[in-house]
Amino acid sequence: MKPLKSWRASAQYMNINGAQIAWWTSKNPNEDKPWLLLIHGFPTSSWDWTGVWPELEKHFNLAALDMLGFGLSDKPAHIKYSIFNQADLQEALLEFFGVSEAHLFVHDYGNTVAQELLARANEGALSFAIRSIVFLNGGLFPEQHRARPVQKLALTPLGALIGAALSRDKLRKAFDQIYGPGTKAADAEIDAHWSLFEAGGGKRVFHKLMRYIPERKENRTRWVGALQNTHLPLRLINGGADPVSGKHLYDYYKEQIPNADTVLLEEIGHYPHTEAPARVADAFVQFHRNTGTIKS
Repeated sequence: MKPLKSWRASAQYMNINGAQIAWWTSKNPNEDKPWLLLIHGFPTSSWDWTGVWPELEKHFNLAALDMLGFGLSDKPAHIKYSIFNQADLQEALLEFFGVSEAHLFVHDYGNTVAQELLARANEGALSFAIRSIVFLNGGLFPEQHRARPVQKLALTPLGALIGAALSRDKLRKAFDQIYGPGTKAADAEIDAHWSLFEAGGGKRVFHKLMRYIPERKENRTRWVGALQNTHLPLRLINGGADPVSGKHLYDYYKEQIPNADTVLLEEIGHYPHTEAPARVADAFVQFHRNTGTIKS
Protein backbone atom coordinates (compact mmCIF):
# COMPACT_ATOMS: atom_id res chain seq x y z
CA MET A 1 0.00 0.00 0.00
CA LYS A 2 1.09 3.58 -0.59
CA PRO A 3 2.84 5.21 2.40
CA LEU A 4 0.28 7.14 4.38
CA LYS A 5 2.37 10.31 4.40
CA SER A 6 2.39 10.58 0.62
CA TRP A 7 -1.29 9.63 0.43
CA ARG A 8 -2.16 12.43 2.84
CA ALA A 9 -0.04 14.85 0.84
CA SER A 10 -1.84 13.97 -2.39
CA ALA A 11 -5.32 14.61 -0.94
CA GLN A 12 -7.40 17.43 -2.36
CA TYR A 13 -10.45 18.93 -0.71
CA MET A 14 -13.83 20.26 -1.68
CA ASN A 15 -16.68 21.71 0.35
CA ILE A 16 -19.95 19.82 -0.01
CA ASN A 17 -22.93 21.06 1.97
CA GLY A 18 -20.65 22.77 4.46
CA ALA A 19 -18.32 19.79 5.03
CA GLN A 20 -14.73 19.44 3.86
CA ILE A 21 -14.35 16.23 1.88
CA ALA A 22 -10.98 14.72 0.96
CA TRP A 23 -10.66 13.26 -2.53
CA TRP A 24 -8.11 11.75 -4.91
CA THR A 25 -7.95 11.18 -8.63
CA SER A 26 -5.53 10.01 -11.29
CA LYS A 27 -2.61 12.38 -11.79
CA ASN A 28 -3.28 12.88 -15.49
CA PRO A 29 -6.81 11.83 -16.45
CA ASN A 30 -6.95 10.55 -20.02
CA GLU A 31 -10.09 11.15 -22.05
CA ASP A 32 -9.56 7.80 -23.78
CA LYS A 33 -9.86 5.90 -20.47
CA PRO A 34 -13.16 5.13 -18.76
CA TRP A 35 -13.76 6.44 -15.24
CA LEU A 36 -13.73 4.21 -12.18
CA LEU A 37 -15.27 5.34 -8.90
CA LEU A 38 -13.80 3.63 -5.82
CA ILE A 39 -15.95 3.57 -2.67
CA HIS A 40 -14.30 2.48 0.58
CA GLY A 41 -15.61 0.50 3.55
CA PHE A 42 -16.12 0.84 7.30
CA PRO A 43 -14.34 1.99 9.44
CA THR A 44 -11.44 2.79 7.12
CA SER A 45 -10.89 5.15 4.18
CA SER A 46 -9.88 5.47 0.55
CA TRP A 47 -6.30 4.67 1.56
CA ASP A 48 -7.47 1.03 1.37
CA TRP A 49 -7.39 1.29 -2.44
CA THR A 50 -3.71 2.21 -2.71
CA GLY A 51 -2.59 -1.41 -3.04
CA VAL A 52 -4.57 -1.84 -6.26
CA TRP A 53 -4.46 1.79 -7.43
CA PRO A 54 -1.37 1.50 -9.72
CA GLU A 55 -2.78 -1.48 -11.64
CA LEU A 56 -6.25 0.05 -11.96
CA GLU A 57 -4.77 3.35 -13.13
CA LYS A 58 -3.29 1.62 -16.16
CA HIS A 59 -6.80 1.12 -17.48
CA PHE A 60 -9.02 3.73 -15.82
CA ASN A 61 -9.21 7.30 -14.65
CA LEU A 62 -9.67 6.84 -10.92
CA ALA A 63 -11.77 8.84 -8.46
CA ALA A 64 -12.19 8.28 -4.73
CA LEU A 65 -13.17 10.24 -1.66
CA ASP A 66 -13.26 9.72 2.07
CA MET A 67 -16.92 9.70 3.00
CA LEU A 68 -18.30 11.97 5.67
CA GLY A 69 -17.11 10.71 9.07
CA PHE A 70 -14.17 8.75 7.60
CA GLY A 71 -10.46 9.22 6.96
CA LEU A 72 -9.38 12.76 6.18
CA SER A 73 -12.88 14.16 5.61
CA ASP A 74 -14.85 16.09 8.19
CA LYS A 75 -16.43 14.13 11.04
CA PRO A 76 -19.21 16.33 12.42
CA ALA A 77 -20.72 15.07 15.65
CA HIS A 78 -24.06 16.85 15.31
CA ILE A 79 -25.48 15.16 12.21
CA LYS A 80 -27.37 11.94 11.49
CA TYR A 81 -25.17 9.88 9.18
CA SER A 82 -26.95 8.17 6.31
CA ILE A 83 -26.12 6.01 3.31
CA PHE A 84 -28.27 8.35 1.24
CA ASN A 85 -26.06 11.34 2.09
CA GLN A 86 -22.91 9.35 1.37
CA ALA A 87 -24.32 8.47 -2.06
CA ASP A 88 -24.94 12.18 -2.66
CA LEU A 89 -21.21 12.78 -2.11
CA GLN A 90 -20.30 10.30 -4.84
CA GLU A 91 -22.59 12.08 -7.27
CA ALA A 92 -21.11 15.44 -6.29
CA LEU A 93 -17.56 14.19 -6.88
CA LEU A 94 -18.28 12.94 -10.40
CA GLU A 95 -20.26 16.08 -11.17
CA PHE A 96 -17.22 18.12 -10.08
CA PHE A 97 -15.08 16.15 -12.55
CA GLY A 98 -17.71 16.51 -15.28
CA VAL A 99 -18.03 12.72 -15.54
CA SER A 100 -21.20 11.45 -17.23
CA GLU A 101 -20.56 7.71 -16.83
CA ALA A 102 -18.41 5.52 -14.60
CA HIS A 103 -17.69 2.00 -13.44
CA LEU A 104 -17.78 1.26 -9.70
CA PHE A 105 -15.44 -0.78 -7.48
CA VAL A 106 -16.73 -0.94 -3.92
CA HIS A 107 -16.15 -2.52 -0.52
CA ASP A 108 -18.17 -3.14 2.66
CA TYR A 109 -20.04 0.07 3.63
CA GLY A 110 -19.29 1.23 0.10
CA ASN A 111 -21.31 -1.71 -1.24
CA THR A 112 -24.43 -0.25 0.33
CA VAL A 113 -23.63 3.20 -1.04
CA ALA A 114 -23.30 1.60 -4.47
CA GLN A 115 -26.64 -0.17 -4.03
CA GLU A 116 -28.28 3.20 -3.38
CA LEU A 117 -26.61 4.65 -6.48
CA LEU A 118 -27.83 1.63 -8.44
CA ALA A 119 -31.37 2.10 -7.12
CA ARG A 120 -31.28 5.70 -8.32
CA ALA A 121 -29.98 4.56 -11.70
CA ASN A 122 -32.80 2.03 -12.01
CA GLU A 123 -35.26 4.84 -11.29
CA GLY A 124 -33.64 7.15 -13.86
CA ALA A 125 -32.71 9.52 -11.03
CA LEU A 126 -28.89 9.30 -11.04
CA SER A 127 -26.73 12.15 -12.33
CA PHE A 128 -24.31 9.80 -14.10
CA ALA A 129 -24.60 6.44 -15.86
CA ILE A 130 -23.24 3.37 -14.08
CA ARG A 131 -21.56 1.00 -16.53
CA SER A 132 -20.66 -1.86 -14.16
CA ILE A 133 -20.08 -2.67 -10.50
CA VAL A 134 -17.54 -4.94 -8.83
CA PHE A 135 -18.25 -5.68 -5.16
CA LEU A 136 -15.84 -6.84 -2.49
CA ASN A 137 -16.92 -8.27 0.89
CA GLY A 138 -19.85 -6.40 2.39
CA GLY A 139 -23.44 -6.53 3.60
CA LEU A 140 -25.24 -6.76 0.28
CA PHE A 141 -28.00 -8.69 2.04
CA PRO A 142 -28.71 -7.51 5.61
CA GLU A 143 -29.85 -10.97 6.68
CA GLN A 144 -26.37 -12.32 5.83
CA HIS A 145 -24.37 -9.60 7.61
CA ARG A 146 -22.76 -10.95 10.77
CA ALA A 147 -21.98 -7.82 12.76
CA ARG A 148 -19.09 -7.94 15.22
CA PRO A 149 -19.83 -7.54 18.95
CA VAL A 150 -18.41 -4.01 19.05
CA GLN A 151 -20.74 -3.00 16.23
CA LYS A 152 -23.76 -4.36 18.07
CA LEU A 153 -22.76 -2.56 21.26
CA ALA A 154 -22.25 0.69 19.38
CA LEU A 155 -25.92 0.60 18.37
CA THR A 156 -27.05 0.51 22.01
CA PRO A 157 -27.36 3.50 24.38
CA LEU A 158 -23.72 2.76 25.29
CA GLY A 159 -22.61 3.64 21.77
CA ALA A 160 -20.81 6.87 22.62
CA LEU A 161 -18.88 5.15 25.39
CA ILE A 162 -17.89 2.33 23.06
CA GLY A 163 -16.46 4.82 20.61
CA ALA A 164 -14.59 6.70 23.33
CA ALA A 165 -12.98 3.45 24.53
CA LEU A 166 -11.60 2.46 21.15
CA SER A 167 -7.83 2.25 20.82
CA ARG A 168 -5.14 1.24 18.38
CA ASP A 169 -4.73 -2.12 20.15
CA LYS A 170 -8.46 -2.81 19.98
CA LEU A 171 -8.41 -2.03 16.28
CA ARG A 172 -5.51 -4.47 15.88
CA LYS A 173 -7.50 -7.19 17.65
CA ALA A 174 -10.64 -6.52 15.63
CA PHE A 175 -8.78 -6.61 12.32
CA ASP A 176 -6.96 -9.82 13.25
CA GLN A 177 -10.36 -11.46 13.71
CA ILE A 178 -11.65 -10.55 10.25
CA TYR A 179 -8.49 -10.88 8.14
CA GLY A 180 -7.44 -14.20 6.62
CA PRO A 181 -5.25 -16.53 8.72
CA GLY A 182 -2.15 -15.89 6.61
CA THR A 183 -2.78 -12.29 5.56
CA LYS A 184 -2.92 -10.28 8.80
CA ALA A 185 -2.24 -6.56 8.52
CA ALA A 186 1.28 -5.39 9.30
CA ASP A 187 1.78 -3.14 12.31
CA ALA A 188 2.47 -0.16 10.03
CA GLU A 189 -0.84 -0.75 8.27
CA ILE A 190 -2.72 -0.83 11.58
CA ASP A 191 -0.94 2.35 12.64
CA ALA A 192 -2.06 4.05 9.43
CA HIS A 193 -5.67 2.89 9.75
CA TRP A 194 -5.76 4.09 13.36
CA SER A 195 -4.29 7.46 12.43
CA LEU A 196 -6.94 7.97 9.75
CA PHE A 197 -9.72 6.72 12.02
CA GLU A 198 -8.76 8.96 14.94
CA ALA A 199 -8.14 12.07 12.83
CA GLY A 200 -10.71 14.82 13.24
CA GLY A 201 -12.63 13.14 16.03
CA GLY A 202 -13.41 9.73 14.56
CA LYS A 203 -13.98 8.13 17.96
CA ARG A 204 -16.85 10.48 18.77
CA VAL A 205 -18.80 9.62 15.59
CA PHE A 206 -18.09 5.86 15.52
CA HIS A 207 -21.48 4.95 16.96
CA LYS A 208 -23.26 7.41 14.66
CA LEU A 209 -21.72 5.81 11.58
CA MET A 210 -23.05 2.45 12.77
CA ARG A 211 -26.50 3.64 11.72
CA TYR A 212 -25.84 1.93 8.39
CA ILE A 213 -26.67 -1.48 9.91
CA PRO A 214 -30.33 -0.77 10.77
CA GLU A 215 -30.54 1.40 7.64
CA ARG A 216 -29.74 -1.66 5.54
CA LYS A 217 -32.65 -3.53 7.12
CA GLU A 218 -35.03 -0.61 6.70
CA ASN A 219 -34.15 -0.29 3.01
CA ARG A 220 -33.68 -3.96 2.15
CA THR A 221 -36.38 -3.99 -0.53
CA ARG A 222 -34.84 -0.97 -2.25
CA TRP A 223 -31.20 -1.99 -2.06
CA VAL A 224 -31.45 -5.74 -2.63
CA GLY A 225 -34.04 -5.05 -5.32
CA ALA A 226 -31.55 -2.77 -7.05
CA LEU A 227 -29.19 -5.74 -7.44
CA GLN A 228 -31.85 -8.14 -8.58
CA ASN A 229 -33.44 -5.77 -11.09
CA THR A 230 -30.40 -4.40 -12.88
CA HIS A 231 -29.05 -5.57 -16.22
CA LEU A 232 -25.62 -4.06 -15.61
CA PRO A 233 -22.53 -6.29 -15.48
CA LEU A 234 -21.80 -7.19 -11.83
CA ARG A 235 -19.07 -9.23 -10.18
CA LEU A 236 -18.50 -10.23 -6.56
CA ILE A 237 -14.88 -10.82 -5.48
CA ASN A 238 -15.18 -12.40 -2.06
CA GLY A 239 -12.70 -13.24 0.68
CA GLY A 240 -14.13 -16.52 1.92
CA ALA A 241 -12.41 -16.53 5.33
CA ASP A 242 -14.21 -13.36 6.42
CA PRO A 243 -16.55 -14.05 9.38
CA VAL A 244 -18.60 -10.92 8.61
CA SER A 245 -19.44 -11.39 4.93
CA GLY A 246 -17.34 -14.26 3.66
CA LYS A 247 -18.22 -17.64 2.12
CA HIS A 248 -21.76 -17.55 3.53
CA LEU A 249 -22.39 -14.26 1.71
CA TYR A 250 -20.75 -15.62 -1.44
CA ASP A 251 -23.06 -18.65 -1.48
CA TYR A 252 -26.15 -16.56 -0.78
CA TYR A 253 -25.23 -14.06 -3.50
CA LYS A 254 -25.10 -16.90 -6.03
CA GLU A 255 -28.57 -18.00 -4.95
CA GLN A 256 -30.09 -14.55 -5.11
CA ILE A 257 -28.50 -12.96 -8.20
CA PRO A 258 -29.35 -14.45 -11.61
CA ASN A 259 -26.30 -15.68 -13.54
CA ALA A 260 -24.02 -14.44 -10.77
CA ASP A 261 -20.44 -13.65 -11.77
CA THR A 262 -18.29 -14.44 -8.72
CA VAL A 263 -14.68 -15.01 -7.65
CA LEU A 264 -13.93 -16.69 -4.33
CA LEU A 265 -10.59 -16.18 -2.57
CA GLU A 266 -11.06 -18.88 0.04
CA GLU A 267 -8.25 -18.05 2.47
CA ILE A 268 -8.63 -14.25 2.30
CA GLY A 269 -10.60 -12.23 4.84
CA HIS A 270 -12.72 -9.09 4.91
CA TYR A 271 -10.24 -6.79 3.11
CA PRO A 272 -9.32 -8.65 -0.11
CA HIS A 273 -7.85 -5.55 -1.76
CA THR A 274 -5.34 -5.02 1.06
CA GLU A 275 -4.74 -8.69 1.90
CA ALA A 276 -4.27 -9.90 -1.69
CA PRO A 277 -4.05 -6.80 -3.90
CA ALA A 278 -2.48 -8.52 -6.92
CA ARG A 279 -5.14 -11.25 -7.02
CA VAL A 280 -7.93 -8.75 -6.58
CA ALA A 281 -6.58 -6.48 -9.29
CA ASP A 282 -6.26 -9.46 -11.63
CA ALA A 283 -9.86 -10.54 -10.98
CA PHE A 284 -11.07 -6.99 -11.48
CA VAL A 285 -9.17 -6.46 -14.73
CA GLN A 286 -10.28 -9.86 -16.06
CA PHE A 287 -13.90 -8.92 -15.42
CA HIS A 288 -13.44 -5.79 -17.49
CA ARG A 289 -11.73 -7.72 -20.26
CA ASN A 290 -14.68 -10.10 -20.27
CA THR A 291 -17.17 -7.25 -20.54
CA GLY A 292 -15.13 -5.40 -23.17
CA THR A 293 -14.27 -2.34 -21.10
CA ILE A 294 -10.57 -3.19 -21.40
CA LYS A 295 -9.47 -4.15 -24.90
CA SER A 296 -5.82 -5.06 -24.33
